Amino acid sequence: MLLQINYLILSKQDGKHLVARIPREKDGTEASYLLVFQQDYEALSYINTHGKDFRDRLIVETVSPTQLKGLLQRWDYEGFGLVKDPLLPEIQFVSRN
Repeated sequence: MLLQINYLILSKQDGKHLVARIPREKDGTEASYLLVFQQDYEALSYINTHGKDFRDRLIVETVSPTQLKGLLQRWDYEGFGLVKDPLLPEIQFVSRN
């Protein structure tokens, strides 16, 4: 997964990436996972299926493995969510630590 080009969904308005927020059982806070797509058409399919009203405000961004690692560290994401099926969606979560 980390050895190939990855695709992220980015807001044109504020530059924020699409993330999944999962509640932590311990303290009630949320963990943020950066959503990652293996193909650009999967990210576009996700936008067309789940973000129809926001299509004009979202873009697909290409990131290399080193850029992805830097994003995870810089924004202190818990990890990333690899989107396996953009239509359902089916997501495999991977923690950074």
